[in-house]
Amino acid sequence: MGLTAFHRFQDLAREENVVFYYTGYFSQAMVTAMGDALRRRLDRSDAANATRRKLFSVFMEMAQNVVHYSADPLTEADDGEIRRGALWVGERDGHFYVVCANPVENDKVARMKEKLEPLRSMTNADIKALYKEKLRADGEAGSKGAGLGFLTVARDACEPIEFDFVDEPDEGSTTTLFYLKASI
Repeated sequence: MGLTAFHRFQDLAREENVVFYYTGYFSQAMVTAMGDALRRRLDRSDAANATRRKLFSVFMEMAQNVVHYSADPLTEADDGEIRRGALWVGERDGHFYVVCANPVENDKVARMKEKLEPLRSMTNADIKALYKEKLRADGEAGSKGAGLGFLTVARDACEPIEFDFVDEPDEGSTTTLFYLKASI
């Protein structure tokens, strides 16, 4: 990227009130460091404690999703996972928002849509009830946690989550870019 393009990028980030942005490879150590930086930034804001807690929770959940599920690993799964993605936090109209992006395998897109689409029309009470139900159930096959990630994000959001799947530009690619946004 040339300096002119970087300058335009900086201007756009300022116009969009981007508080935090990272793109590249994520590891647990990176997630911890980013979380510390975000927590310190939030400590200096006038956001309510509940808002700060929810924002931090969503940020960490999305960062963990990149580490565990991005289809672009730099290391083997059992070798301190390092995977590619992007994560940013912005502020607009008195609300924070968190967006993550990472490649996912094409054969996982339909299943992800099945999980995400119902969350968009559920009430907060419905999401909380489903969250409690999932906590009591056995973990989901293929999940590296309890299968609560999307529910956690939807539960902490103040409006329905947004998501998109965009084909990779490379013809014949086996991955699709996944985007997830939550407003807090």
